[in-house]
Amino acid sequence: MVESTFTHQIKDYPQGPNLAPFLNFQPDHFIPVKIIPDKPREITLSRHERTHLARRNTLDRFKLRLDAVNLPIFLNASAFLEDKYRQGLSANTIRSSGSILLSFLSFLRANGLQKLVLSKGDLETYIEYEQDRGLSIVSVNTKIKVLYSFVSFLVDNDVVDPTILKHRLRVKLPEALPRSIAPEDIDKLFLVLDDIRDQAMILLLLRTGMRIGELLELQVTDINLPEQKIMIYIGEKNYQGRVVYFSDDAQEALLAWLAIRKQEMRYLFYGPSGNPLSYVSAWSRISNCFKRAGLSHKSYTPHCLRHTFATEVLNAGMRLEVVQQLMGHLNIEITRRYAKLSDPTREAEYFRAMNRIEKGGLGDEPDRFNHQLQAVFEKKKLFSAHD
Repeated sequence: MVESTFTHQIKDYPQGPNLAPFLNFQPDHFIPVKIIPDKPREITLSRHERTHLARRNTLDRFKLRLDAVNLPIFLNASAFLEDKYRQGLSANTIRSSGSILLSFLSFLRANGLQKLVLSKGDLETYIEYEQDRGLSIVSVNTKIKVLYSFVSFLVDNDVVDPTILKHRLRVKLPEALPRSIAPEDIDKLFLVLDDIRDQAMILLLLRTGMRIGELLELQVTDINLPEQKIMIYIGEKNYQGRVVYFSDDAQEALLAWLAIRKQEMRYLFYGPSGNPLSYVSAWSRISNCFKRAGLSHKSYTPHCLRHTFATEVLNAGMRLEVVQQLMGHLNIEITRRYAKLSDPTREAEYFRAMNRIEKGGLGDEPDRFNHQLQAVFEKKKLFSAHD
């Protein structure tokens, strides 16, 4: 630590002459003072403070960029983002909305569409442009939702004509299945978990179904070890709190981490500053575990651990409504996607049928032919020929 020596004169202080008699010094005496700087204090913000600060900073940054725009129609863009902020939406939502509006603005400028009134044609041209440059359907749909949210805001404030909202643009989204990790790959992953912190993070994600952002926000006081449950006070996406539970193997990994972590830290998984471990750091550590397990070619992500949890508990017979609550889904249709991955009855029926087919079991049975039904089909076919 660097030591600094400063020389101060008593008369430099207002109370100097009054203190001099007690100190047995004359006002013009010099007092050498040796100052050793204190160790900088680490300021740890609360969960609410960090969330508020992130939202405020994101809003201010995009307001500056949007306010610099000279397009008349975008004079209301900052007010639109402020409205998002007042609704309590997350920093990610504000950032996404601001980025999409700036992208739309750049497109209008590049194509000389700097006019006073926004039209449906402007929206259609922009969306076609994004599709032509290869943007994914999901990303295009996100842009459509943000733009129509902005347009609705303009309509509510009498800036544009309400007819622009008629016959909205829509894209058909693919019904992609969630991607879970194969059981044999889970075994390979477990074999390389030699770091206690990594083991605790991965097992908690795999056994609770938490989102990685929710895991990083956990404080030690949110964990109830005797009852093996965790309180998630604010859900990462829907801001809905919920309770999740962890298994015996996750508890064992958690206890091992609690035994060696710095006890004074508030967050379960913390970074150098005492704040939560960053999303990028956690993502990188978990992805590196997949790499060391020889699973890089399968492109697993940390979020696949959450998908695996849902698939496994459904396979084990847990009711869909319970899985919905544990996952924090507001819409059960989102949870229902996992049921497409895990239907033991359907799987058993398929392999039972295939087993009979492969053994030639159908050859000994008479054809099941319904002559009455066939007559009906033929009659309908006959009528349709004269239509």
